[in-house]
Parts: sequence; C-alpha cells; structure tokens
Amino acid sequence: MSGSLSINGVIVKNPKTFKVGYQTIDADSSGRNANGEMVRDIITQKVKLEIEWGALDDSTASALLKAIKAVFFTVNYPDAETGTQQTKTFYSGDRSLPSYSWNDKFNQIKWGSFSTNFIEK
Repeated sequence: MSGSLSINGVIVKNPKTFKVGYQTIDADSSGRNANGEMVRDIITQKVKLEIEWGALDDSTASALLKAIKAVFFTVNYPDAETGTQQTKTFYSGDRSLPSYSWNDKFNQIKWGSFSTNFIEK
C-alpha cells in the first residue's frame, strides 16, 4: 500500500517515522472477576499515530505546527488494518522540535526533527 499524509486536506512532508497504533478503550467496569478471569466491556477502538519528521526548515516546521494547532483536525493517512487511506479526526499530543543548528550570524535556527502523536477523537 502506498500512501501519503495530509492534514486538513493539505499533503505534508513525508515523515521520517510513522507508526499506527490501535487502542481498545474499556469501560470502568472491565477487570478481573472473583475467579480471576478477565471481563471486558469494550467501548470503542481508536487510532493513535506516532509521527516524527526529520530535519525541517523554519517555514515547514511552522506550517506543521499551525496545521495541528486547532483542538481537532482531520488527517488522511495510510491505515494498516484496512489497507487503504483513512480520514479521521484527531487531536495532537505534545510536540517536540529539538534544534540542530543555531546560526548566530543570521539569527536563524534549524530544527533537527519534529515529533508528535495524533490521537483519534
């Protein structure tokens, strides 16, 4: 399956790493019973995307940060479970952008990477 990654309908730079996780959300009533057997009350399943981009210039880093600044946003991504591109609504976890170069002469910084998680609404 080939694919691309887009946020709010805009294709973004291909990430360096891309990991799709599937989370099962249990009700509070899930747990072990008196016999020690697991009893589950599954509410739903959600997707978590763990994404890291490699080195970025200022404009690309800024565009990515602005694209995921809203409380919720849509992401179109390659999904392993369906084998197709999927579009779902996500919110962003913490964002991290370590620098790799700071040019004092031009007062410019370059970003070594950009990592974040997208968690399905």
